[in-house]
Amino acid sequence: MKDGFRIYDSDTHVLPAAEVIERYVDPGFRPRLAELAQFRVPIRQSAEHSGGGMHGYRIAPQFYRRVLGEAAPREGHTGRETNWRGSKLPRPGVQDDEAANRVMDMDDEGTDVHFLVPSGWSGLIGVDDPSLETGMIRAFHRHMAEFCGRFPDRLQGPIVASTRDVDAAVKEIREWGNAPWAVAVKPAIDKVPADHPSLDPIWRAAADHDLPIVHHSSTWNPPYYPAYRDVWDNIFVGRMASHPWGAMRFVASFVGGGVMDRHPRLRMGVLECGFGWLPFWVRRMDEQVSYVGRTAPLKHLPSEHFAAGRVFCNIEAHEHEPMFQMVTQALGDGVLMYASDYPHYESWFPDSVDKIMDWSSITPAIRQKLFWDNANRFYRQT
Repeated sequence: MKDGFRIYDSDTHVLPAAEVIERYVDPGFRPRLAELAQFRVPIRQSAEHSGGGMHGYRIAPQFYRRVLGEAAPREGHTGRETNWRGSKLPRPGVQDDEAANRVMDMDDEGTDVHFLVPSGWSGLIGVDDPSLETGMIRAFHRHMAEFCGRFPDRLQGPIVASTRDVDAAVKEIREWGNAPWAVAVKPAIDKVPADHPSLDPIWRAAADHDLPIVHHSSTWNPPYYPAYRDVWDNIFVGRMASHPWGAMRFVASFVGGGVMDRHPRLRMGVLECGFGWLPFWVRRMDEQVSYVGRTAPLKHLPSEHFAAGRVFCNIEAHEHEPMFQMVTQALGDGVLMYASDYPHYESWFPDSVDKIMDWSSITPAIRQKLFWDNANRFYRQT
């Protein structure tokens, strides 16, 4: 709690490291870890991870070797070098298996609940054999049950759904759909469009368990944002275009494909993608429905799903107060959710909450919705 407000951080991250997630694989899958050895790389010591001799998975990594204004890529340049924005480093193990350390960090920041988005191993959507992906998805869910189970009122996350093995995805949703930690479904969207009819069993299973759908694209591993090879080999252009465009495409496909019409209880949200684009995109979707069509038969315009409180998006602190006011004025105060991106470099740990609290023009009622009510309404209540 911070200044009398409960805080739900709608976008934070876990890996976990290979040494951690591999503890939870099916016994029959364990021999197949040898097939994943080629993707295992040492985790470098950084602000967000202590390293400690652990390994992560890196699949089909995209490097961004060119600096804008230079004619050729720089040899050995990766584009991964970023600046830590916080004033304190996270405690060790918060992305792996040290749940107590994570909760102490949450207490330092004044956060009540974290929604944990996986990374690293989830790039296995980029390997040809989907059974390798689904095997690690099952391990991740077991890990989440134990990690979050230590602090069930503080730590929550998504059921990851493979879009290449829909039967396996539905089975995981049914197995974990009532678990205290499982408050959303995160489809691994890559080559299969979000509106594809083959995915409808996933949306139906999510709706049956009152689980919303969350979208979160990636910069460094699959599933990549659209056109990641078309940013002229530069991370500045890539980051500018990556998550917003991935979210725009997902929203347009999901809503335009009639998914929300077919499943009227289903909620959908996009994470780590900025929020200033929302009014433009909503109005443009409405216009394109009547202008070019080519959507599924729709009962409701895209804007009506926003107005009905079924579509959500987290804020990015760097877009600041005027942008928040503009989006809230255009779409209402029930869309946006607080998020920090902890413990990634873009977070301001342990000051992320304070930076938004400093937005002096926000009324206490809107602050209550931003910090708690909207996320609490979006994610399934356990």
